[in-house]
Amino acid sequence: MAAVSTTATDAIAAGAVATAQVQDQQHGQGHGREHHSDHQHAVHAQSLQQPPAGLRDNAPMHTPNTSIATRNARGWALPGIANLHSHAFQRAMAGLAERQTDPADSFWTWRETMYAMAARFDPDLLHAVASQLYVEMLEAGYTTVCEFHYLHHGPDGTPYAQADAMSQALLLAARDAGIRITLLPVLYMTGGFDGRPLSARQQRFGHSVDAYLRLLDTLRISEGDTVRIGCALHSLRAVPSDPMHEVLTALPAASRIHIHIAEQLPEVEECVALRGARPVEWLLDSVPVDARWTLVHATHLDDGEVQDIAGSGATVAICTTTEANLGDGLFPLRDYLDAGGRWGVGSDSNSSVDPVEELRWLEYGQRLRAQRRNIASSMRVPSVGSTLLNGAVASAADSTGFNQSDVIVLDADAAILAGATEGDVIDRWIFSGNRPLVRDVEVAGVRVVEDGRHRDREAIAARYREAMKVLLA
Repeated sequence: MAAVSTTATDAIAAGAVATAQVQDQQHGQGHGREHHSDHQHAVHAQSLQQPPAGLRDNAPMHTPNTSIATRNARGWALPGIANLHSHAFQRAMAGLAERQTDPADSFWTWRETMYAMAARFDPDLLHAVASQLYVEMLEAGYTTVCEFHYLHHGPDGTPYAQADAMSQALLLAARDAGIRITLLPVLYMTGGFDGRPLSARQQRFGHSVDAYLRLLDTLRISEGDTVRIGCALHSLRAVPSDPMHEVLTALPAASRIHIHIAEQLPEVEECVALRGARPVEWLLDSVPVDARWTLVHATHLDDGEVQDIAGSGATVAICTTTEANLGDGLFPLRDYLDAGGRWGVGSDSNSSVDPVEELRWLEYGQRLRAQRRNIASSMRVPSVGSTLLNGAVASAADSTGFNQSDVIVLDADAAILAGATEGDVIDRWIFSGNRPLVRDVEVAGVRVVEDGRHRDREAIAARYREAMKVLLA
């Protein structure tokens, strides 16, 4: 069979995209800006119209139309990818929550399994599991991790003698692996929007405002070239309004702020019932959300919330594999990109540790919803892979606090990349299967992965195996 040139492929695609552009124009020019306080919100996520394939061509996207892939002596060089949301300890339970525990299994029943695993961790076990996870992240192409950390105390809620022992375990794991880390200690105060106290299994997560701010002050001493300390508010249901404002007022001006929000419909319903507004609506109306903020999940939005997040400059951390694993729902990607929204990806529960899978299924989920192809694309940026990867790269500094660029190199000798060009190598990496293609990874100028293997893979894996024996005993 004769080979199809990139030029020929582009010509074929151009005709399809031109058709999609006509459909886009027929579809309309997007949502008008409307502040939430001026309109009513349905409790359940709206059933949005199926969008035409491809982004609106005049959408104010934060995606450059130039290639970020360059060829060097080792292969195809790309910017390192930031993992915007991780719970390291949950890597230890990957595959262990895939048995029915209730006919209506959901996030809320999965959470019981998570609590049981969380209760088994101490600083040494957390260090071993996180080190292995961070090695896997680096070998997959992540060079920075935002670690959303809430295992602060002993299992019964008693603080460790060294109050930041669990946080230090994570910082040591990142240093051992050689990954940049934005450590996000979590403020977790209540068990629901009604202010109920933390349950027995949540005690190790909890802090008063004063204790939490002391923790942040202690940890900031550790900041350096590969360490940032930010702030995580677990969720609106776990942080009441007054403590939230107190913490936000006390933070340094440049502090990054992350929060779980609107992941589950019951969360949306409870927020409406007890705070009189949907979660994202309430947040944007109550605090000055800007580019320092990362909203994790934001799965269940109405049209106005989509527009207002985009207008705020905040980043949404979309965690597609975890959201699929937990049955959360699909983020309204097409409408959000049309609004000019910023986004990145995260591995969250770490059931999968692969930016390729996160990006691929971010697009594939939208295709299943819309029953069309090539959703994250436009005439200006026809490559879906480039749209997704460029968008993730563009938001990284605001979400992580790191302005430096790291490098990953894809193996140009891999058969699946034979004949690759600057114009198609990203699409071929993301949409050509699951064979590992990351050859080298450099973080802060240090090569930590070479020829697909982390420099300390065997030693770190050995510690992980010993830790898992204890955790599963």
